[in-house]
Amino acid sequence: MESEDTKKTQEMKTDLNLLLECLKYQMDNAFSQKEALVTIHSICQQNSNASVYFREIGGLMFVKNLAKSSEHSMVKEAALYTLGAIAEKNVYCQQTLCTSELFEDLTWFLSNDSNINLKRMSVYVILVLVSNNRTGQTLVRETGCITVLSRLFRTVISKCELDLSDKNVFQSYQLWSSVCSTLCVCVNNPQNDENQMFCCSLFPHANEWLKNCMKPEIIRPICSFIGLTLANNTYVQKYFVSVGGLDVLSQVLVQLESDSHETLSSAKLAVVVTKTVDACIADNPTFGIVLSKYHIVSKLLALLLHESLDSGEKFSIMLTLGHCTEDCEENQYDLFKNNGLPLMIQALTESQNEELNKAATFVLHNCKKITEKLSLSLGEYPFDENETQQLKDINVKEKNLEEHWRKAKEILHRIEQLEREGNEEEIQRENCQDNISSMNMSIQNTWKHLHADHIGRATKAEDEDKSHSRQFQSYKSHGVMSKACTNDDQMKTPLKSANPVHACYRESEQNKSLYKAKSSCNQNLREETTFEKNFISQSSDHVFKHPVHIAKNIKQQLPVTDPFTLCSDIINKEVVSFLATPSCSKMLTYRCSGCIAVEKSLNSRNFSKLLHSCPYQCDRHKVIVEAEDRYKSELRKLLICNKKILLTPRRRQRLSNESTTPGRIKKRRVRKNFTEEEVNYLFNGVKKMGNHWNSILWSFPFQQGRKAVDLAHKYRKLTKSPMCAASS
Repeated sequence: MESEDTKKTQEMKTDLNLLLECLKYQMDNAFSQKEALVTIHSICQQNSNASVYFREIGGLMFVKNLAKSSEHSMVKEAALYTLGAIAEKNVYCQQTLCTSELFEDLTWFLSNDSNINLKRMSVYVILVLVSNNRTGQTLVRETGCITVLSRLFRTVISKCELDLSDKNVFQSYQLWSSVCSTLCVCVNNPQNDENQMFCCSLFPHANEWLKNCMKPEIIRPICSFIGLTLANNTYVQKYFVSVGGLDVLSQVLVQLESDSHETLSSAKLAVVVTKTVDACIADNPTFGIVLSKYHIVSKLLALLLHESLDSGEKFSIMLTLGHCTEDCEENQYDLFKNNGLPLMIQALTESQNEELNKAATFVLHNCKKITEKLSLSLGEYPFDENETQQLKDINVKEKNLEEHWRKAKEILHRIEQLEREGNEEEIQRENCQDNISSMNMSIQNTWKHLHADHIGRATKAEDEDKSHSRQFQSYKSHGVMSKACTNDDQMKTPLKSANPVHACYRESEQNKSLYKAKSSCNQNLREETTFEKNFISQSSDHVFKHPVHIAKNIKQQLPVTDPFTLCSDIINKEVVSFLATPSCSKMLTYRCSGCIAVEKSLNSRNFSKLLHSCPYQCDRHKVIVEAEDRYKSELRKLLICNKKILLTPRRRQRLSNESTTPGRIKKRRVRKNFTEEEVNYLFNGVKKMGNHWNSILWSFPFQQGRKAVDLAHKYRKLTKSPMCAASS
């Protein structure tokens, strides 16, 4: 296989060498040179390495000079065509040909009275050299080539008559179309702001073309040129609107939409114009007011229902609708009047195309304000008399939209839920931590009162406990309910502005969110403290009940060694420090890491590291850290005195020191041979239990001092040497 490839490569090189020699020695034979150039083009198209080799042997530069110096028009055309094809095939050849000298030669071909085919080949070479090449875009402007292209755009064909059946007119149209394509790559891919600014001078001429000729052969190239010149350039977009370009595009779109009911080509062409309109208003949504004069939104909705359009074309229409309604209430109102919202909802629920769903979501988000006005029945927003009357008429005429509104609410609620899905878990965690801190403070105060009552009179214990329990219950319920309601209000605000809905539906959503917040808080409270079980009770309706009444003899059940009694001073200091903080966020920020890290899997290694890294340690953990530091310091001093480096744990080091102490002899076990009974026990055990040596050791009466490893070694020796086993 490799030999065949090598053979083909060698043949290709031989052919190119012979063809190059033919070009050099057939200077007087224009037909032979043309045939040689066509053959070189064919070889380079079939083999990607041929272009590189042809450049290496100097053929590329020879063809370039041939196109400039030849006296025969057909040779010039063939040479330019070959140069363009080779540059299009190989980027290195494109960079080699991208010189100001070649651009000047091409400009000279376009400026003189050359035939149309030579001009077409020149435009083709410019197109290839400028495409995806910023250097080519710069050279085409600096050499004045783009000026010649602009003049050809204005003068090649006449706006009055465009009869493509005429051969001469058709050739002129092909040249004009090539000029449009070349101008497109001069301003974009990559985007070139300077060339865009230069080409915007052609907008008035393009508008005249769109007004006078509604043929697809004219509309498609001009819309491509306008769209690429406008793209991502706000200054050019403003200029285009100032010269009436957006009005002209709107008129063309209205005409094409009316014709689309009869011809399929008009619908396809209307999508092309729609993309151009979208490029004009994408970065300036305020230009949508111009489109409202022509009711473009209703035309786009009618075009969206066309059955012949594919998903990509529908996506372009929806994206244009989104930009039209982004900052223009008139277009939003027009979308609502023409049943645009149910259409967007249907597309969102039925389509499997992700891009199409995003575009429909974009349109629905833009129409929140108008749906909010209608849902509030003209109560909260000021309207003038005409607008009020119009909205009332719409409400009377369109009562059949209630089902669509219900679906719209569900879809928009789902959208809002997806948007805040990333932050919902973090918000709930912070809220629950706030509630836990408040609960701890209340419980600590309750226990302090209980101990104070224990010292005082026993007759008032029950009343005091009940009052504190009620105070704790009300504080806890108020804290959790306020947090849950705060979160629910935040969730309700975007839904309120999304679409008209029934109040009962929003209320049910609040209950679901409240239940979720309460369940999460209850779970964290059970993990945080164990003494709250007397105060929290579960019920089927998921709300806080009154706490269980405290028995009269509860003070007798409290031991003297209660942890809250022993640590009351530390707890009081911590509570005071919590109360001194201005906000809950500060409270969470300056808590001790050892106190709040309840959900992490902690051990002796990471817990010590956690405490040392915390700058806000509580008194209890500060004592632990100091004691650990003192212990480690003593160990270091001891090791320095002994002049040894501790690389193993202390216990293992101590054992090694004892074993190596001079004067001590390490004792070894006394060797005990296996008796015949033990061998029988071993074989029977393996037969019954397999290689479970510990089970065998415990199941049979082996001699004292036997270990499982002894049984394993003995069995291995017996199985390897059967004679030894027989002798045993």
